[in-house]
Amino acid sequence: MNKEIKWLEWARRIQAISQTGLEFAHNQYDIERNKKLADIASEIIDHHSNLRSEEILEIFLNQKGYATPKLDVRTAVVKEDKLLLVKEMSDGKWALPGGWADVGDVPSKAAVRETKEESGFKVEPIKVIGVYDANRNSGRLELFHAVKIIYLCKIIDGKPTPSFETPEVSFFDFGNLPPLSKNRTSHRHLEHIQTHLQDSTHTTFFD
Repeated sequence: MNKEIKWLEWARRIQAISQTGLEFAHNQYDIERNKKLADIASEIIDHHSNLRSEEILEIFLNQKGYATPKLDVRTAVVKEDKLLLVKEMSDGKWALPGGWADVGDVPSKAAVRETKEESGFKVEPIKVIGVYDANRNSGRLELFHAVKIIYLCKIIDGKPTPSFETPEVSFFDFGNLPPLSKNRTSHRHLEHIQTHLQDSTHTTFFD
């Protein structure tokens, strides 16, 4: 992680300790102590960002159960040597189709669903490109730790169809890419996709 946002990693870890502690707290003392940890984590983020500690604390305390990373699933879809990307409404930049897996999702099926919703294409996973620490060098404030899986997929059916989250859908040459939404898709991810396209026997990348 970039040294400038090391504080964010610390805040996430404190929040995770708090959340797990609250799940297993057996008395009021433990409950209050772990709530205080969540309060400290929210104050750290408040100090370094434009988010208010009260809002952050509410989000943190609404997280229940043992704290584990969230899962971001993405697809690499290539047609005639061009890569499918979608333009994100949230920041106006481009990314591989995908998003958060829902509770109960099979990860590959979640990636297929998200790709259909965001791009209009029905795809079929072929292999896993890589499994990544999604927060690594993202450059964006994300309150929770996440893992990212990128699947190499082939098109089964469909046509470019924008959605309310992704107003543009297009294929791009690897050498002429638009501005990337780097917390979703980085140049490192694209390099790994190209490696797999050049060598179908290449093993899965992982952090």
